[in-house]
Amino acid sequence: MGNIKTEIKWAIIFSLVSLAWMLLEKLSGLHDKYLDYQMYLTLLFFIPAVWVYVLALKDKREKDFSGSFTYVQGLKSGIILSVFIALLSPLTQWVTTYVITPEYFPNVIQRSVELGYYDSIEAAEQNFNYKNYAIQGMIFAFIAGVLTSLVVMIFLRNKKEKPVNNTM
Repeated sequence: MGNIKTEIKWAIIFSLVSLAWMLLEKLSGLHDKYLDYQMYLTLLFFIPAVWVYVLALKDKREKDFSGSFTYVQGLKSGIILSVFIALLSPLTQWVTTYVITPEYFPNVIQRSVELGYYDSIEAAEQNFNYKNYAIQGMIFAFIAGVLTSLVVMIFLRNKKEKPVNNTM
């Protein structure tokens, strides 16, 4: 499997950045007073998320590939990074749910019923809970990470792939 220390380090950094983002959302009122804007403004997390992937893959290129790697080498690293981020996501969701902003789920449940997205508190609770967010977070972290790696590697690769000889 090779050296994966770089991917583990950057998965931890990504998780810390995610937690910092959640703290910022909470402190700015997006989990209570300005809850109606949270689902839109949380999309801005895409910016630091991509930035961390760029830094991680650059670090991988410099430390483990002597400054030069192919698209496929970088993509493999990005996929490994995505796996570790996905594995850490239930922990970051737990910290978010129970430490940073324990009032988020009750607030979003109440507001979603008020706006008519759900007919009852019980129906909203089926969607807005730690278990559901932990599972969705793992899946989304992996898929978004792989897609990010696919794009980022277009710009970070700096060594040509060797042509495959397809003669029979």
